[in-house]
Formats: sequence, structure tokens, C-alpha cells
Amino acid sequence: MENFDQLLETVREQPSRKVAVAVGQDPTVIQAVAEARKQCLAEVVLVGDEAEIRKAAELTGESLAQTPIVHEADPIKATGIAVRMVTEGQADILMKGFIHTDDFLRGLLDKEHGLRTGSIMSHVFIAEIRDWKKLIFITDGAMNIAPNLEQKAAILLNAVYLAGLFGVAQPNVAALAAVELVNPKMPATLDAAALGKLADRGQYVPGCTVDGPFGLDNAVSIAAARHKKITGSVAGQADILVVPDIESGNMLAKSMVYFGGHRMIGLLVGAKVPVVLTSRADSAESKLLSIAGAVLMVNRERALKLKIGKVHY
Repeated sequence: MENFDQLLETVREQPSRKVAVAVGQDPTVIQAVAEARKQCLAEVVLVGDEAEIRKAAELTGESLAQTPIVHEADPIKATGIAVRMVTEGQADILMKGFIHTDDFLRGLLDKEHGLRTGSIMSHVFIAEIRDWKKLIFITDGAMNIAPNLEQKAAILLNAVYLAGLFGVAQPNVAALAAVELVNPKMPATLDAAALGKLADRGQYVPGCTVDGPFGLDNAVSIAAARHKKITGSVAGQADILVVPDIESGNMLAKSMVYFGGHRMIGLLVGAKVPVVLTSRADSAESKLLSIAGAVLMVNRERALKLKIGKVHY
């Protein structure tokens, strides 16, 4: 896929799915789910404070006549209800509403009723770069704070899986750092180099091309890579950007939205079901596109393997 319009076209041809929204009292969420219903992408149940949900709907002018509401004023309890709905098969997708991400994740990771699978869960931002006619996958900028090497390798594979759903069969993966040279005083460069070596030894299944460390410029710009005399098939042509930590990933993704005006999707990968995880400040369009991305994920079989430590799929 080159853009999100193609995503919407693809998902419209698939069966409609059901989304459980945790803490649904947010105007942009209500706009997004109303549009998802209009486009036959998904049906939705809103879990949260019913009075606040109806008040938010009035602000948008959207009707909730066909939208079930489960009343629970407490955001933490509302998240728990939404999580249990998907674990019990009443919904196919979980979506974060107007709740802090850390509170939402606590409900998602609940040992008794949560969505753990035994594999690492990680977040992927997907940016639409229309001038380049491609999508860029950025991970992990919303869940794993300071992943170690083994965790970064699993996070990388989560992104490879997601990129495959969007038609990138053999993605170029750039492991980012502040510089493109290995520096023992900069741990991010050591991890990036190791991630590339794992690929050289065939430790990612199925294949992807991984290299690093890269600065952002020479990961996405052929001209910048050539000027710095950086070679290899990933240089300047990355599909996936693996960031060193949550701060760099979060700021990179949000700068693309607010400085670059690019449309963005936010999804959590590695849970029992697809999870829409966007910022509360994100637009209704971003939340709609994220729902479409989650619908794309629903019926796809997970078949990736990583030969390192205890991480496997």
C-alpha cells in the first residue's frame, strides 16, 4: 500500500468487525466510530460514562441510536469491561478512548483478564508519506520504555508482521541512533549493529533486511546516505524505523503529524486481538484510520519466528 486510501478500500471489501472502546466519552472517538460504521468497516460498543458519552455525541452531531453503550463511570473499570469483552469473544478489536495510556495498558496487561500472549506487545506508528508514495512504520514510541536488545528484536518482528499486512513483503528495517557509526559509549549504536547482524545470520523468519546504526537522515534519504557514503540496501530506503527508546519514537511520530502534516495510525501488536492505541489528542481521522488498520489485522495468521533467547511466535 502506498497510502491510507488504499487501506480503506481494502478493508471495505472485508467483513465488518466489532470494536470495544474503553472510555468512549470523547468527541473524536465518537466521530471516528460513526464514520467507521458509515463506511461499513466496523460496529462499535462504547464503554464509559453514559451521560458523558451522550454529551460528547451532542457536540459532534452524531447519532448513537445504533451504538450500544455500557455504562461505567470509572475509567479503570470501564477499561476492564472493554478488555473482557474482547477476551470473551464479544468484540474483535480493543480501542483506547479518553483515558491515559498507562491506565489503559494496565487493564490490557491484567494477568487474569488481560490480552497477554506470552510474546512481547509493542506499539507501531504508521505514517503516510504521500510525496514518497509509501508508508513508514515507527516502533516503539508508545509502550516499551527502554527495551533491551532481545526486546528490540521482538519489537522489530512485530513491525515486520504489520508491514507485511500492508503489502511490504520484505521490508527494509533501519535501527536508528543519533549517529551511523558504532560507538561503545552509545548503547543504541551497539544494539542497532547487533540487530543488523541477527539478520545477516538469518535469525529473523521470514526474512527482512536489517541494518544499523542509522541516523534518521541516512535511513530515509538516499541523497543523505550517498553524501555520507553509507551503502547497503537499507540506506535511504527504510520501511521500518526501530527507535532506541520510547521518547525518541514518540517525538518522531508526533513531529511528523504536527510539523509535517502526515496522516498517522497507531496500533498495538502482539496482544490476543488488535488494539487501537492512539493519543487522546489525535484527530478523528487518525482514529478512523487506526480502526481500519486493526480490521486489516483481525483475520491474519501470525507466523513469524525469532531465533534468539526465549522470544518466539
